[in-house]
Amino acid sequence: MASRHLSRSVVLQTLFECDMQGSLDTRAPDVLERNLKEFSHGDVDVPFAKSLLKNVLAKKDDVDAVLVKAAPEWPLEKIAPIDRNVLRIGLYELLFGDKSAVPPKVALNEAIELAKSFGGETSGKFANGVLGTVYRDIGEPGKEKES
Repeated sequence: MASRHLSRSVVLQTLFECDMQGSLDTRAPDVLERNLKEFSHGDVDVPFAKSLLKNVLAKKDDVDAVLVKAAPEWPLEKIAPIDRNVLRIGLYELLFGDKSAVPPKVALNEAIELAKSFGGETSGKFANGVLGTVYRDIGEPGKEKES
């Protein structure tokens, strides 16, 4: 079975590489293709990865605006590039993604796990704080179903 977690990891690596090179909007699809060949080994949900990358890039300005509001003491350019791109994925899935395919709690958990795996010592806590703030601000979708 193809792994969406691994798909998110490959998308994160793609976003990070392109962000560091200043080519986020132009080279990302080509870099994703290369990364899928290099890292997937058949375990990646390729349609999900391509859709996630396309949609994160399409909503990047909206997501970045939310990120700036959710972490006002951290200007976007001061956030570590890996953390910035983890948050772009998490915020996209939380705010704009298909909630029936990826429930909000799953989007939060996946982003936090990516931050812990790829980021620095405090990346998981930072991602948890930012995403938790946004999750509470939008009314904790799905919480009423848990009760």
